[in-house]
Amino acid sequence: MTIQSSLLSQVEAGVAWITLNRTAQRNALDIPTLKNLHALLDGFNADPAVRVVVLTGSGRSFCAGADLAEWAEAEARGALESYGWTETAHALMSRLYSLDKPTIAAINGTAVGAGMDLTLCCDLRIAGQSARFKAGYTSMAYSPDAGASWHLPRLIGTEQAKRLLFLDELWGADRALAAGLVSEVCADEQLLDAASELAARLANGPTFAFAQTKKLMREGAQRSLPEQLQAELAAGLLCGRSEDGAEALRAAMEKRPAQFVGQ
Repeated sequence: MTIQSSLLSQVEAGVAWITLNRTAQRNALDIPTLKNLHALLDGFNADPAVRVVVLTGSGRSFCAGADLAEWAEAEARGALESYGWTETAHALMSRLYSLDKPTIAAINGTAVGAGMDLTLCCDLRIAGQSARFKAGYTSMAYSPDAGASWHLPRLIGTEQAKRLLFLDELWGADRALAAGLVSEVCADEQLLDAASELAARLANGPTFAFAQTKKLMREGAQRSLPEQLQAELAAGLLCGRSEDGAEALRAAMEKRPAQFVGQ
């Protein structure tokens, strides 16, 4: 396990676990944490031993969002608009969203503001029963600044997104599940086991094909259907030429489970 000032990380059986570890601050995101997390993701994306990334939090909160103490300090010295939190957070959100490897948010406790936005950048979201979601922006007289205005309408529809953002409601795990904000809710004590089981299924899968699928889905909204079909053709050719593509065909012909290597 690698221990940094604000993060814990370890890689086991192809799964990289990242745990936000500022318990006293409810895992709030200051600039050093944002930069450390970005660097970790870069490293894991380039590491062939990593096939899935799981993000969770220590203690009773997933992430309380921006570090308000750092924010207040910047305001006190007249640097609120220039101290760089938003730009640093945006770079991290883009890195997490564009990661080649599948990503899972295992959401323990409250996810507020940029903490909620971290979960939205992940491919799959599992929540413990005690999980709570709150946009947190309009209560501070702010508009969204870490991707919520982009992700939420796509995940839960425009009206539900406006309700969550305008009214700044606190949504429990069951409401988040009903709205489509998460795909699974489990007992708190089962959260890490459920995330581990899902991560193992993904890690044993054709992760090269997962990367191509993620890219198609990210870029597809900007294309017409004919353009997307061309992109699917190109991606399919890459998958067919991959080691996993050859193994899948052999396994089908030999009537046995495929053994994927992620290449």
